[in-house]
Amino acid sequence: MGIGFEQALGIHDDALRFRSQRAGVLANNLANMDTPNYKARDMDFKAAMARANEASSTIQLKTTHNGHHQADGLLDGAGDELYRVPTQPSIDGNTVEEHVEHAKHMENALQFQATFTFLNSKFKGLTSALRGE
Repeated sequence: MGIGFEQALGIHDDALRFRSQRAGVLANNLANMDTPNYKARDMDFKAAMARANEASSTIQLKTTHNGHHQADGLLDGAGDELYRVPTQPSIDGNTVEEHVEHAKHMENALQFQATFTFLNSKFKGLTSALRGE
């Protein structure tokens, strides 16, 4: 009986990929905090994970070899980014608020680390099972 990575790892691989992409979006916000008319962006974790769960259960690609992997469809770019509404609008039209971005970036980093820890424990469990420990 084979072990499927999707069943063994659960949502953690998709969550880690999402957190990594969100870190890039938040870093982009910080890099553009002085750009006139730049609109701060963010990503919705719940919506992305729901889309990934739905995509993995409904879409199957044609494979020509047993070793081929299915596309996961989580972060295909369609509808992942949302615009953030500022608490205090700026004169130049930029909606990036430095303190909010730093807080969101820190929160995302902690969530990334937690997801990575869960994923790491899953791999350790699989390794132990393969070794018969």
